[in-house]
Amino acid sequence: MANLTMHPTSTQDSQWINWAINVIEADYCRSADTHLLPLPLPKLKEVGIDLYLKDESTHPTGSLKHRLARSLFLYALCNGWLAEGKPVVEASSGSTAVSEAYFARLLGLPFYAVMTKTTSQEKIAQVEFYGGQCHFVDSANEVYSAAKALAASIGGHYMDQFTYAERATDWRGNNNIAQSIYMQMARERFPVPKWIVVGAGTGGTSATIGRYMHYEHFDTRLCVADPEGSVFAKYWQTRDAQVNTSGSKIEGIGRPQTVPSFLPSLIDAVCEVTNTESMAGMLLLESLLGRLVGPSTGTNFAAMLAVANQMRLSGETGSIVSLLCDSGTRYLNTYHDSVWREAQFGDQTASLARLKEQALLNG
Repeated sequence: MANLTMHPTSTQDSQWINWAINVIEADYCRSADTHLLPLPLPKLKEVGIDLYLKDESTHPTGSLKHRLARSLFLYALCNGWLAEGKPVVEASSGSTAVSEAYFARLLGLPFYAVMTKTTSQEKIAQVEFYGGQCHFVDSANEVYSAAKALAASIGGHYMDQFTYAERATDWRGNNNIAQSIYMQMARERFPVPKWIVVGAGTGGTSATIGRYMHYEHFDTRLCVADPEGSVFAKYWQTRDAQVNTSGSKIEGIGRPQTVPSFLPSLIDAVCEVTNTESMAGMLLLESLLGRLVGPSTGTNFAAMLAVANQMRLSGETGSIVSLLCDSGTRYLNTYHDSVWREAQFGDQTASLARLKEQALLNG
């Protein structure tokens, strides 16, 4: 006779997982989609190039990473990796940690974020506001091993955004960021973007957008904006997963070594952006939008202008879409402090002038 063995807590675990998924879905139902902002660049519009930013700073936790955190929690729940009271651990430079701390609090789970000591105080305070605890390491290279070791030592689950970001989101639709972009662009002058430009931290966003573009047969090209010191441009060029670099100084994007979630085969172009260009892009956007944006958005904008300039010189017309990743209020004591910024990156005057020229804002 066949013997059936049941896990003693399987029914209880299943009930909690069902409850947890419902809590996250209810939170999603309370949220609206993020805005798509047309950028006021009249001279570029005159030559047939329109630029847009999808404003991800309006999520409940204030950044693009809110989408990723929701997907990672649902993925972990549906895989049976989380249980009532089980600690959650993540390696994060800040924004993912803030968003995961939010969802952990929704589910009553302890949350621990492993991050570098250079993470902005504003992000650390937000993680702690949602009940999370921060553990610090000296360099970005250490966060993965430290997070994995911490999870093992406390019997927790290591969420591991750098491995699972590309697979946790349903890239075929289901209101992912790619589907949202195309729906919001439907009534614009150029409804199918010529280019979508995104930065990469985990690679999850570029993977979702790249797959969705192929799945829906859109004639759009995907560009990754890679900050100075990051490994992704070099990895994309060589396809050598063993390459490494010094690492990025732009918080939230760029890595010193490759990560499993970054899929170079989906990328049509990489735009390498210097630190001074990232800062100049951030400052120029402030003057255009009348509000502060984070440094990774500055990187995106600098890459957008490089793409727009190339399109203009080659006589192409069309739209370019990128992301406003988070608000600059998270960086008041760092990137938006002129003394700190100049000490870290030097003078940005020449880069700002170059970006204004590409945006046709001079003269």
